[in-house]
Amino acid sequence: MAASPPIAELSDRARDIFRRVVDGYIASGLPVGSKTLAQAGLNLSPASIRGVLAQLEAMGLLAAPHTSAGRLPTERGLRLFVDGMMQALEPSAEERAQIEARAGGIGPVEEALAATTATLSGLSACAGLVMVPKREAVLRSLAFVPLGGAQALAVLVAEDGAVENRVVDLPAGVPPGALTEAGNYMTATLGGLTLAEARARVARELAAGRATLDAAARALVARGIAVWSEDGARRPVLIVRGQGRLLDDAEAADLDRVRELLDDLDGKQEIAALLDSASAGDATRIFIGAENKLFALSGSSVIARPFRGQDGRVVGVVGVIGPTRLNYARVVPMVDFTAATLARRIG
Repeated sequence: MAASPPIAELSDRARDIFRRVVDGYIASGLPVGSKTLAQAGLNLSPASIRGVLAQLEAMGLLAAPHTSAGRLPTERGLRLFVDGMMQALEPSAEERAQIEARAGGIGPVEEALAATTATLSGLSACAGLVMVPKREAVLRSLAFVPLGGAQALAVLVAEDGAVENRVVDLPAGVPPGALTEAGNYMTATLGGLTLAEARARVARELAAGRATLDAAARALVARGIAVWSEDGARRPVLIVRGQGRLLDDAEAADLDRVRELLDDLDGKQEIAALLDSASAGDATRIFIGAENKLFALSGSSVIARPFRGQDGRVVGVVGVIGPTRLNYARVVPMVDFTAATLARRIG
């Protein structure tokens, strides 16, 4: 996409008309015509307004979907508006309170992230999303539950209350008592350690013969730690909430575009890559339509901002995905506030 012209290239009259077209389009999703503009107190004749609209169209900032219709901003025009004309609207006290309440909830971090993302979706009328690196669990307890046959369920409870299960294959001839013995040993010995620390300690204990376990329980301990440590600890956690809002708010003519967007949202690897690109730097990133290849067909916009921990490192990215006509002035500050709130919660 060609770069937008500098805002200084527009006359005061052209800027005023352009802003009114963008505001009208964002509010209604419909093209804005010269008659509507003339009735809005511009103190210009419809002919003069049409002349300015034609100039803005020639600059690639506006487009006419039909020969007799009004104008709507192009993606290039929206970029000019966002970069040079937008006046941010800070979240209200009530909106800030909702976001802070969800982010500060008691329980596992991922539950707080999901709740905060759902709240951001509801407030912005977009799909909300957040991505954080896979956090290495700190063990509280680990137990083995027999499943029958040659398998058991390894149940890990983390210090933050998160519970995860993994199916493990049992060594041949393992007696039921070995499951209890292995779980008790791991809880007593490994509680308070990360998985990496637990794996290293188990290896040392078993190698030195300090683990007071029989052979079957030792095999279980080694296998239980291995299945956890090898479980994609570096994969990012991506949470998307509120996809249905995109359909609820879509005009009939937009349904194909929204269905395309929902298909894009199913491609979580691509979404994760997009958010990862937004993690560079401190500023909010705004991708409008074809500026990002992933959303070129669906004509969607992404607003995303990284948030950092106390050590200054990026610990996640939060944002929204919606139509290009989303209310940037309202949503951008809302994403900024959510990022700052999450930084306090998990940083």
